[in-house]
Amino acid sequence: MKLITAIVKPHRIEEVKEALRDIGVNGLTTTDVEGFGRQRGHTEVYRGAEYQVDFVPKVKVEVLVAADDVQGVIDVIEKAARTGKIGDGKIWVTEAEQVIRIRTGERGPDAL
Repeated sequence: MKLITAIVKPHRIEEVKEALRDIGVNGLTTTDVEGFGRQRGHTEVYRGAEYQVDFVPKVKVEVLVAADDVQGVIDVIEKAARTGKIGDGKIWVTEAEQVIRIRTGERGPDAL
């Protein structure tokens, strides 16, 4: 089992969610996060004063999948989240050593 984590622009989350549903992903978790990458934030003007915004709002998407489904899920997230502009985000995959469904006690792939 693998945990796929993606950081995407907030306005793309609906597209990502719908694309994942279309390929049969049954669940995901999202978290509102802030951060910066190569873009290093940006400057804004408020009441005539310019100031630096260091952290850019993003959404973190986490999806647990069977190892066989990883590439398909990555492809779908990448396509749905891409705008072609700086700050589109990142995707990474980590091993999920154990998964347990709390309600039933199911473990492993059955818990997905």
